[in-house]
Amino acid sequence: MIWFTILLMTIMVFSSRYVFLSPRLPIKLNADAQKLLSYSTPAVLTAIWAPIVFLKEGSLDISVLNPYLISALLAALIAWKTKNVLVTTILSMTTFFLFKTFAGL
Repeated sequence: MIWFTILLMTIMVFSSRYVFLSPRLPIKLNADAQKLLSYSTPAVLTAIWAPIVFLKEGSLDISVLNPYLISALLAALIAWKTKNVLVTTILSMTTFFLFKTFAGL
């Protein structure tokens, strides 16, 4: 039963992506729909990272002892200044690792 469910979900996800990505199919979205969908990626990414950064054990944690918050702020600053994904990732992950290792949190 589990394999059947996985197979059905795979078919559903593939077909929904294929409809919009295949150049052979004549489906085109209008400008309003394309503009609306342009907000989906930032919204989904924010929904993923915001609880990780701001919540600790179910409660809001905005303190200088929060390694996730410190690393996220540093990553935002580095990304804004350098506009380099690799440098941003390496420096923010290194900061997070050092903070977690030496602060003992």
